[in-house]
Amino acid sequence: QVQLVESGGGLVQAGGSLRLSCVASGRLFSRYVMGWFRQAPGKEREFVATISWNGAYTSYTDSVKGRFTISRDNSENTVYLQMNSLKPEDTAVYYCAARPGSTNSYADQYNYWGQGTQVTVSS
Repeated sequence: QVQLVESGGGLVQAGGSLRLSCVASGRLFSRYVMGWFRQAPGKEREFVATISWNGAYTSYTDSVKGRFTISRDNSENTVYLQMNSLKPEDTAVYYCAARPGSTNSYADQYNYWGQGTQVTVSS
């Protein structure tokens, strides 16, 4: 069982930056693939980024490539999402998620979810 707690969301102007953190409980964090997803009002939850268990492989949705960076620190049971050059369309609740096995961009393939953190980007 893995419990995930996100933090770092907030209100920022367009062009600004935020860094989201997600701390996982449990001793097996390093065995899990981690992902970030987001959900805007009235929209479905969408994939943002994923990272392999050792951090060697990352993948991003096209709309955030070059602006967002996912990383992890297995010694701290934490995964990060550094978000730069934020745009109003990045406004959403951001969720971290965990799954065993290989990286994946489909939300229904993730077993564990955090409660989400709100990111609001003003124009």
